[in-house]
Formats: sequence, structure tokens, C-alpha cells
Amino acid sequence: MINILIITQIKDVEGLYDKFKTLGKIKYIPNPSKTKLTKIIKNYEVIFTNPNNTSVFLGREILSRANKLKIICTASTGTVHIDSTYTRQNKIKIISLKKEIPVLNKISSTAELAFLLTLSHVRNFIPSVNSVIKGKWDYYEYIGNQLSSRKIGVLGYGRLGKKYVKYCSSFDSQIFVYDPYKKNKIKNINKYNNIKEFLQTIDILSIHIHAENNYNFINKNLFKYMKKDIIIINTSRGEVINEKDLFNFLKKNKKAKYATDVLSDESNYKKNIIFQNRNIDIISDQLIITPHIGGMTTEGKDIAYNHSFNLLKKYFKKN
Repeated sequence: MINILIITQIKDVEGLYDKFKTLGKIKYIPNPSKTKLTKIIKNYEVIFTNPNNTSVFLGREILSRANKLKIICTASTGTVHIDSTYTRQNKIKIISLKKEIPVLNKISSTAELAFLLTLSHVRNFIPSVNSVIKGKWDYYEYIGNQLSSRKIGVLGYGRLGKKYVKYCSSFDSQIFVYDPYKKNKIKNINKYNNIKEFLQTIDILSIHIHAENNYNFINKNLFKYMKKDIIIINTSRGEVINEKDLFNFLKKNKKAKYATDVLSDESNYKKNIIFQNRNIDIISDQLIITPHIGGMTTEGKDIAYNHSFNLLKKYFKKN
């Protein structure tokens, strides 16, 4: 019988826990500590995980103790929570949703959050709510913009980038796209081939690229081309932006804003420079941080987790 270790919350997905019991003997420990996982991982052939709300990085320190491990199945497109170099070298199979486009097209959750974060900053929504909580009633400090007046830049025109563009287009925004992998023109959209010209043009930057091969893609060398009051939206991965460079940019440009659902190295989020400085007066009104809730809707999680289970089951049947 196969021993399966489940380290992500699945009991909120109806019927999934019972499905796993049909595959083998399961151990269910949502979000275990590093110490706990290190002690027990040697007993399992399969790990089922997700990057959301995880306190451990599945790297050499932990995986070197997993003598029986054959498969890591993650209910996500990204795999930044897994050391892919180590797994490849040690012939540990990673099953993810990255290439499951027909299924992923059914999930709009992350693009919807990106749009929500965009509107929140454009209309100064959270600072205005906080001002009322503090007993104030004055709109003047919170005058924002109409979305139709903003030039919106979309970095990455894949599945989520396209959905985000659709939402912004319905508000009559001007859309600009930078994606070097899209060679053809995009109907009714301004496509840039030069990222410097792209960044110089836009008022809002929404990031929709994979972390793999894009670590620190947005850094001080690109910040210098951005407008001083730019709004940056990141529902991709924290690793795609150099957060130290970002923090310095925000400190220098008080009208610039950042809204993110992701941080780099989320298993150590308390040490993250953006998280640590979330309450500093000079920057707090410039920041919106949500705890990686992008794909975490009832519908989105149901689709993603069940399909990941099906991929795992299919792999067992073939092997």
C-alpha cells in the first residue's frame, strides 16, 4: 500500500479526503512545522501539497531524509515551494497544474483578485475605509482616478493576463501588453516589444508571469523607467520582483503603490522586507498585502485540488 502524506488543507474540499483514502494509506497534517515534517517524511512515497499557507520549503534539508519519496503532487501551477533541481537529480516526480490549461481556464479567481487590488489602489479604497474607522469623514485625501483614464500595463499575456485584460477592457481602460513569447499582434491591444518603452508608458503594472526563469525580473534596473506614481499589482509570485529594490522605490516615491498577494520565500514570510515594513507610516498607505488568497475561492480550490488528485491517480495507473 502506498503511503501518502498530505501537508495542505483539503477537508474544505468536499469528498477529497475520502478520495485520497482510495489511493493508499494517508497521513493528514495540514501545514506541519519543519521539525515535524523532517521527523516523519522518511515514511512516505507521496506528498500532496500547495504553496499557500505553508511554513516549509521542500528542499534538500527536508527531502534528503525522504528515502522512499517518489512523487510530490502540488495543487498549483507554480513550484517555487519545491527544490526542482534536487527533485530532478534524485528522480522525484513533480506533478503540478502548470500545463493543465483546459482545467485552469475554468479558474478566474486570481485574475479577479488582481482586478480587485487594482481598483482598491486606484480609488484609495483601503486608506479611506481606515480613515472612517478612525472617526474621520473627509474625502479630500482619497480622491482617486477613473480606471478608464489609466494606462494599464500587463506583464505576461497568458491565461491570467488575458482574463485580467478582459476585466479592465470592460472599464474602457487603455491596455498595453509586454510578452516576448507572443509574437503576433493582439487585437485591440497595444503590444510592446521593448520593456523600457512599455514601463515608461503605463500608469499601472499588473504582473502575470511564472517565477521559473523570472527571479528578480522586476528590479532597480527596471524601476528607473517607471512613473513615480505607478501602481504595481502582483498576484504572480513574490520571487519575480526584487523586494528590496521595490521597498527602496516606494520610500523614494511616495505616490507609488504596490498591491501583492504573494511574497518571496513565503515559508519565512515574517522575515520578508515587505511584510516587516507593512505598518511603517511612510509606506503603509502605499501597500496592500493579502495572504496568497488568489486561487483560494471555494470554486477555484475545488477545481484545482480535485484535478491534482486526478493527475496523481492517473500517474499511479500508468506506473
